[in-house]
Amino acid sequence: MSKKETAMRCHTVGLVVTLALSMLAASHAAAAPPAGKIPRIGYLLYGTPPPSEPDPLLNAFREGLRALGWVEGQNLAIEFRQAEGRLDRLPALAAELVQLPVDVIFATGSEAFYAAKDATTTIPIVFQGLGDLVAEGLVASLARPGGNFTGVSLTTGAGLGSKRLHLLKEAVPGVTRVAVLWQPREGLSWEETAGGQALQAAAQALGMQLHVVKAQSPTDFEDAFATMTREGAEALFVVSSSLFFTHRQQLMALALERRLPTTYARAEVAEAGALMAYGPNLADAFRRAAAYVDKILRGAKPGDLPIEQPMQFELVINLKTAEALGLTLPSTLLFQADKVIK
Repeated sequence: MSKKETAMRCHTVGLVVTLALSMLAASHAAAAPPAGKIPRIGYLLYGTPPPSEPDPLLNAFREGLRALGWVEGQNLAIEFRQAEGRLDRLPALAAELVQLPVDVIFATGSEAFYAAKDATTTIPIVFQGLGDLVAEGLVASLARPGGNFTGVSLTTGAGLGSKRLHLLKEAVPGVTRVAVLWQPREGLSWEETAGGQALQAAAQALGMQLHVVKAQSPTDFEDAFATMTREGAEALFVVSSSLFFTHRQQLMALALERRLPTTYARAEVAEAGALMAYGPNLADAFRRAAAYVDKILRGAKPGDLPIEQPMQFELVINLKTAEALGLTLPSTLLFQADKVIK
């Protein structure tokens, strides 16, 4: 091939590549928000991160957005509203975000989600941290939720609680009476929840008796643990909620004081003193939630986006707590752990 033919071919290839890149850029520009308008995300949180520590979940959310081209302060704004552990503040905070208005609300945890859901039927909501939405009647199907919300569920049906109960039995084989600490929601009893029914079935198969104890606020914790003591509880299963997570230090101090091996779904609670935690990897869930926000900001309807279920799980065991409780954990259990706190 002559130099002239080679040059012409290179020129042609260059034109094709340039045209392809131009079309790609045009398609992204068409999907992105209008020029000059910076989208706003409302970040609604029941608790508040410790002021002296970086928030790994917020960092994961920001990383997820950044990977998709959204940089806070450049082409994106985030409006934070934190209830600081006060459930009564959430409705007003959600209303503030609606009134701004924001383009999408990211609700972390069930309490924040319900506040956002009550505040708007039009602004898209991306949630993180709900349970079995089909069983609770919130959506007809995970594949096509409809309405103005979608997101990342933190349960695979009702099986997660059953798995945690099996792990607790493996850690403490002799346990038969287990207290279940639960934060009720209006109009729903423990027996009516899919998680409650599955946990009861698992308990019967393991030869355990469950004793459900309710708590709606931190002021209920002392009475709740007094009830556990009266009922002869030998271990504690804490049903995940933003209330219990936010006040995990207080809860775990009470559990250790009463020598109750405790299981939860988040690693941070094991770090606070629970014997073990088993549940979804939340950093991964927050990064995946960022992908929903990205799709909505580019024009997708939340009701058309399938609700995802967790893909990564982790088991964390606190050996310091085991030693304090006088427990010797089987090596088969320790081998399963993703992290052991010594």
